[in-house]
Amino acid sequence: MPVILSPDEASALNARFDRVDPAVVLAWAAERFMPRLAATSSFQTQSVPLLHLIGQVCPHVPVLFLDTGYHFPETLAFRDELVARLGLTVQVVRPDAERAAAWHESLYRRDPDLCCYVHKVLPMQRALRDLDAWISGIRRDQTPKRAGAQVVELLPQGEVKINPLASWTREDVWHYIHRHNLPAHPLLAQGYLSIGCAPCTVPAFGGDERAGRWAGTGKTECGLHTDALYRPPGLDGERGT
Repeated sequence: MPVILSPDEASALNARFDRVDPAVVLAWAAERFMPRLAATSSFQTQSVPLLHLIGQVCPHVPVLFLDTGYHFPETLAFRDELVARLGLTVQVVRPDAERAAAWHESLYRRDPDLCCYVHKVLPMQRALRDLDAWISGIRRDQTPKRAGAQVVELLPQGEVKINPLASWTREDVWHYIHRHNLPAHPLLAQGYLSIGCAPCTVPAFGGDERAGRWAGTGKTECGLHTDALYRPPGLDGERGT
């Protein structure tokens, strides 16, 4: 793969973009990488500011939504509401039906890492393989593993990951939502601070924003935002993300 962005250029961009208006970062990304650029979103409350910014700055950038087959109905309804309201271009990404069907439904209980790999990591790898860059909504304050996130990151196989909200806090997210009169995920009022697949998400009032994800397992990441991807024997991925 040709060099998309050199380490020196990435370093200079991080010095330029850290703590600037995310709209500036999005405008740069769209100019630099389209049409080989997409954003990813789980369409929960934390996603709303980035989705609104994309709708304002670069609505032509597709937003990839990973439909694992295990989402809350409220998440799918919230996605549709935001797509219509913000004028987004959404592409739904699904796991390979044959591969997913090969595993019993209780896989999320027996081996949540493998379940995430089959239903999230592999399909997203396929969706991203023809792109040069992708936009994520992760923030440094979400978990200790994300504390070192940069606005512009070079991934192991040369692709570029762009995190326009890296320096934002939970308070910044809510300030933006209130300022623009944007909606929140309907399950937030029931204590769901971070919402993933229904079998692996529980309410978590207060504390860590992602405390309700894979509760009691010690797991905090599905693998989409980690450098060292979980790779079970016999299920090698097509590319790193």
